[in-house]
Amino acid sequence: MLKRTALRGLVAALLMAMGMGAAIAQTLTIPNFWDPNERFVKPDLGKRQRVLFLTTTDFPPFNFVDRKKRLSGFHVDLAREICNALDIIGRCQIQALPWDELDKAMEEGKGEAIIAGLAVTAQAREKYDFSRSFLQIPGRFVVRRDSGIGEPVYEALFRKTIGVVEGSGHQAYFEASFQGRTAKTFPTRQSAFLALKNGEIDAMFTDAVSAAFWLSSSGAEGCCEFAGGPYLSEAYFGRGLAIAVKKGDRELADAFNYALKTINDSGKFEELYLRYFPLGLF
Repeated sequence: MLKRTALRGLVAALLMAMGMGAAIAQTLTIPNFWDPNERFVKPDLGKRQRVLFLTTTDFPPFNFVDRKKRLSGFHVDLAREICNALDIIGRCQIQALPWDELDKAMEEGKGEAIIAGLAVTAQAREKYDFSRSFLQIPGRFVVRRDSGIGEPVYEALFRKTIGVVEGSGHQAYFEASFQGRTAKTFPTRQSAFLALKNGEIDAMFTDAVSAAFWLSSSGAEGCCEFAGGPYLSEAYFGRGLAIAVKKGDRELADAFNYALKTINDSGKFEELYLRYFPLGLF
């Protein structure tokens, strides 16, 4: 799961960048995490009086409050598409709560699902079942436009200094996979981004979401761009984004899998991806 505090303040960049999606769609790689030959049976959820998704407001661009004070984001729109695919839009709801209240709300039956970036860990699996992952967040290198760093990145990083956030999975992945290359640690992503913009380091390795929206922000001042990648690793970056349901509620988890596959195959996922990630993650 991406740290919410690190992503606050990126909403403005998101809102400015969202309109760019159609113009650059042809240059982006649209991720597809589904086997085209796999089939799911459409479930009958007729006995369920409601399906209430719980989310938060502090995880842009996935869930946040927009300029018109509306709950918005990739997760919010995806939940609506899921409800459409399952023909339960009239019984479908989404509610935002503080992050630390989500577990209690689920325990008290105040929601049927969490769509808020909950990490799929062994500890979380003790309390919840999960849908399939619908989006992986890769690691990416961000470099100054004048750096000359490109493919093959491993060779290009020789005698370069790469910024990483101290204690992060990206630091661990870089040190394991790019041995012999120099890493400099920073306490936060923003401090590393600033060092990159100022030329104090040659590149930064971090999650693609934070990188994409920093690149589109006024703070970056057009200094930098992606280079190489993407890099995926379940061991270092987690199992991706999925929807949590109550432990034992496989019917609902399987229903979400059917809906997510339907959304992917219909092109709706691509539409949402371009809307919220106009610079791409891959």
